[in-house]
Amino acid sequence: MAKFFLLRFPNFFETWNQNGIPGILLFLVILVYWMIPRTMDEALTLTSVEVFKFISLPFLAGVPLRDSWRKLSTFKRNILIIVITIMSFGLGLLYVKSPVQLCNNYLLIEQITLGWGFLTMAICLVIYLLYISFTDQSAYE
Repeated sequence: MAKFFLLRFPNFFETWNQNGIPGILLFLVILVYWMIPRTMDEALTLTSVEVFKFISLPFLAGVPLRDSWRKLSTFKRNILIIVITIMSFGLGLLYVKSPVQLCNNYLLIEQITLGWGFLTMAICLVIYLLYISFTDQSAYE
Protein backbone atom coordinates (compact mmCIF):
# COMPACT_ATOMS: atom_id res chain seq x y z
CA MET A 1 0.00 0.00 0.00
CA ALA A 2 2.81 2.43 0.85
CA LYS A 3 4.59 1.71 -2.42
CA PHE A 4 1.38 2.57 -4.29
CA PHE A 5 1.11 5.95 -2.56
CA LEU A 6 4.80 6.69 -3.04
CA LEU A 7 4.52 5.99 -6.77
CA ARG A 8 1.18 7.77 -7.16
CA PHE A 9 2.11 10.96 -5.27
CA PRO A 10 5.90 11.36 -5.56
CA ASN A 11 5.78 15.17 -5.65
CA PHE A 12 3.88 15.32 -2.36
CA PHE A 13 6.48 13.24 -0.53
CA GLU A 14 9.41 15.07 -2.13
CA THR A 15 7.90 18.42 -1.14
CA TRP A 16 6.92 17.64 2.44
CA ASN A 17 9.34 14.88 3.41
CA GLN A 18 12.64 15.71 1.74
CA ASN A 19 14.99 14.50 4.46
CA GLY A 20 12.67 12.01 6.20
CA ILE A 21 12.34 13.88 9.50
CA PRO A 22 8.71 15.10 9.06
CA GLY A 23 7.55 11.58 8.16
CA ILE A 24 9.33 10.07 11.16
CA LEU A 25 7.84 12.70 13.47
CA LEU A 26 4.34 11.94 12.15
CA PHE A 27 5.03 8.23 12.66
CA LEU A 28 6.16 8.82 16.24
CA VAL A 29 3.15 11.01 17.06
CA ILE A 30 0.74 8.34 15.79
CA LEU A 31 2.71 5.61 17.61
CA VAL A 32 2.67 7.49 20.92
CA TYR A 33 -1.03 8.32 20.52
CA TRP A 34 -1.96 4.64 20.14
CA MET A 35 0.16 3.65 23.15
CA ILE A 36 -1.94 5.76 25.53
CA PRO A 37 -4.27 3.47 27.53
CA ARG A 38 -7.24 5.83 27.13
CA THR A 39 -7.09 5.68 23.32
CA MET A 40 -6.97 1.90 23.40
CA ASP A 41 -10.13 1.94 25.50
CA GLU A 42 -11.89 4.37 23.18
CA ALA A 43 -11.02 2.24 20.15
CA LEU A 44 -13.10 -0.54 21.67
CA THR A 45 -16.05 1.60 22.70
CA LEU A 46 -16.34 4.25 19.96
CA THR A 47 -16.67 3.22 16.34
CA SER A 48 -15.27 6.52 15.06
CA VAL A 49 -12.05 6.03 17.05
CA GLU A 50 -11.76 2.47 15.79
CA VAL A 51 -12.14 3.70 12.20
CA PHE A 52 -9.46 6.32 12.90
CA LYS A 53 -7.19 3.55 14.18
CA PHE A 54 -7.50 1.60 10.94
CA ILE A 55 -6.86 4.77 8.92
CA SER A 56 -4.08 6.26 11.02
CA LEU A 57 -1.87 3.22 11.48
CA PRO A 58 -1.40 2.15 7.85
CA PHE A 59 -1.83 5.52 6.14
CA LEU A 60 -0.67 8.20 8.60
CA ALA A 61 2.06 6.08 10.20
CA GLY A 62 3.02 3.32 7.77
CA VAL A 63 3.32 5.30 4.54
CA PRO A 64 5.48 8.09 6.03
CA LEU A 65 7.63 5.50 7.81
CA ARG A 66 8.35 3.67 4.58
CA ASP A 67 9.12 6.90 2.74
CA SER A 68 11.28 8.29 5.54
CA TRP A 69 13.23 5.17 6.43
CA ARG A 70 15.25 5.12 3.20
CA LYS A 71 15.97 8.86 3.50
CA LEU A 72 17.41 8.65 7.02
CA SER A 73 21.07 8.08 7.74
CA THR A 74 22.14 5.05 9.74
CA PHE A 75 22.71 7.25 12.79
CA LYS A 76 19.17 8.66 12.63
CA ARG A 77 17.72 5.18 12.16
CA ASN A 78 19.55 4.00 15.27
CA ILE A 79 18.29 7.02 17.23
CA LEU A 80 14.71 6.16 16.18
CA ILE A 81 15.20 2.56 17.30
CA ILE A 82 16.61 3.77 20.64
CA VAL A 83 13.58 6.07 21.14
CA ILE A 84 11.17 3.21 20.40
CA THR A 85 13.17 0.96 22.74
CA ILE A 86 12.93 3.46 25.59
CA MET A 87 9.18 3.94 25.00
CA SER A 88 8.62 0.18 24.92
CA PHE A 89 10.64 -0.36 28.06
CA GLY A 90 8.83 2.43 29.92
CA LEU A 91 5.37 1.26 28.85
CA GLY A 92 6.26 -2.33 29.62
CA LEU A 93 7.23 -1.41 33.16
CA LEU A 94 4.11 0.74 33.52
CA TYR A 95 1.77 -2.05 32.41
CA VAL A 96 3.52 -4.79 34.41
CA LYS A 97 4.13 -2.87 37.65
CA SER A 98 0.85 -0.97 37.81
CA PRO A 99 -1.26 -2.39 40.64
CA VAL A 100 -4.49 -1.09 39.12
CA GLN A 101 -6.24 -1.67 35.82
CA LEU A 102 -5.19 1.09 33.38
CA CYS A 103 -7.64 0.22 30.60
CA ASN A 104 -11.31 -0.25 31.46
CA ASN A 105 -11.96 -2.68 28.62
CA TYR A 106 -9.01 -4.97 29.28
CA LEU A 107 -8.51 -7.39 32.14
CA LEU A 108 -5.55 -6.95 34.47
CA ILE A 109 -3.95 -10.13 33.11
CA GLU A 110 -4.23 -8.75 29.55
CA GLN A 111 -2.56 -5.54 30.72
CA ILE A 112 0.30 -7.51 32.26
CA THR A 113 0.64 -9.60 29.09
CA LEU A 114 0.84 -6.42 27.02
CA GLY A 115 3.48 -5.10 29.40
CA TRP A 116 5.58 -8.22 28.98
CA GLY A 117 5.16 -7.91 25.22
CA PHE A 118 6.51 -4.35 25.36
CA LEU A 119 9.42 -5.48 27.54
CA THR A 120 10.19 -8.35 25.16
CA MET A 121 10.16 -5.98 22.21
CA ALA A 122 12.50 -3.59 24.05
CA ILE A 123 14.91 -6.45 24.81
CA CYS A 124 14.85 -7.58 21.18
CA LEU A 125 15.58 -4.03 20.01
CA VAL A 126 18.52 -3.80 22.43
CA ILE A 127 19.86 -7.09 21.06
CA TYR A 128 19.49 -5.73 17.51
CA LEU A 129 21.32 -2.52 18.43
CA LEU A 130 24.13 -4.52 20.01
CA TYR A 131 24.29 -6.73 16.93
CA ILE A 132 24.65 -3.85 14.50
CA SER A 133 27.16 -2.17 16.80
CA PHE A 134 29.53 -5.14 16.90
CA THR A 135 29.28 -6.37 13.31
CA ASP A 136 30.53 -4.86 10.08
CA GLN A 137 27.33 -3.96 8.23
CA SER A 138 29.16 -3.07 5.01
CA ALA A 139 29.91 -6.77 4.51
CA TYR A 140 26.16 -7.46 4.19
CA GLU A 141 25.21 -4.69 1.75
